[in-house]
Amino acid sequence: MPWWGWMILGAILLGSELLVVDAAFYLVFLGVAAAITGAIVLAGVAIEPWLQFMIFGALSLASMVAFRKRFYEKLRGNAPDYPSSAAGEFIRITETLEPGKSCRQNFRGTTWTVINRGLNTIEQDTEVKVDQVDGLNIIVK
Repeated sequence: MPWWGWMILGAILLGSELLVVDAAFYLVFLGVAAAITGAIVLAGVAIEPWLQFMIFGALSLASMVAFRKRFYEKLRGNAPDYPSSAAGEFIRITETLEPGKSCRQNFRGTTWTVINRGLNTIEQDTEVKVDQVDGLNIIVK
């Protein structure tokens, strides 16, 4: 394959990773390996086509094994997992809430409907534990 073919292949693979597919950072190493193979051919080294593909495969595999995990963790980070549900968290009720009644409450940066499914009245400015979340409704007791 001519050197420009490897460069085009590398650009397509890098662009696919960055623009189209979230391929978990695999296509980047394939694209870089294609670009390096193209640079070797551009430097004037006479390499048979089958050997070019072997170099491409070896570079791809070696770079993925050696660097992918470290680069992926640096770019994506080891962000803590956030709970998908607010159940078990505490919320401060800003108005008196009778049993079976509901009110609007700001929580996690948005407004929720808080429903008191308990048997007791929740007084204003009381912190209560979220029992469950049903859609955009917070159920407390």
